[in-house]
Amino acid sequence: MLGAWTMDPNWTACPAPFRMRAIAGKLERKGLKRTLGATVNDPSDPMGKMSFNIVATFAEIEADLIRMRTSEGMAIAKAMGKLRGKKPKPVEKQRKEPWRMQGTGEYSISDLAKVFFVSRPTVHRTLRRMETP
Repeated sequence: MLGAWTMDPNWTACPAPFRMRAIAGKLERKGLKRTLGATVNDPSDPMGKMSFNIVATFAEIEADLIRMRTSEGMAIAKAMGKLRGKKPKPVEKQRKEPWRMQGTGEYSISDLAKVFFVSRPTVHRTLRRMETP
C-alpha cells in the first residue's frame, strides 16, 4: 500500500506531472493501492483511476501556472530593463584601460574595482593578463 497523508507540493515542481498517470499504471501492475488520508484508492478501480487522474490534472495545471507566471514576470522585468542576462565581455580597449589607469599611479586596485564594477581579484587577473603577452 502506498500512503500519502498530505498532498506533496513537489509534484508541482516535476518537469512533467502528467507522468503520474504512468506511475499509476505501474502501481496497478504491481497490485499496490494508494492512500490519501483515510481513503484507499485502488488504481484498478474506476474511482481510484479517477481520483489519481484528478490529482495528476491539478498538478499539471499548477506546473503550467508556475511556468506561465515565470515567463510573464521575465517579460515584465525585460521590459523594465531589469533582465539583462550575461554581461558582454569587454573589448580590447576596455581591457587595456585598467592597465593605463593603474600606470598613472592615481588609481589603486580598489579604485579600479569600483570604477569598472568588478571585484578586486578580477582587476588583479586583468592586470596580470596584460603583463604577460
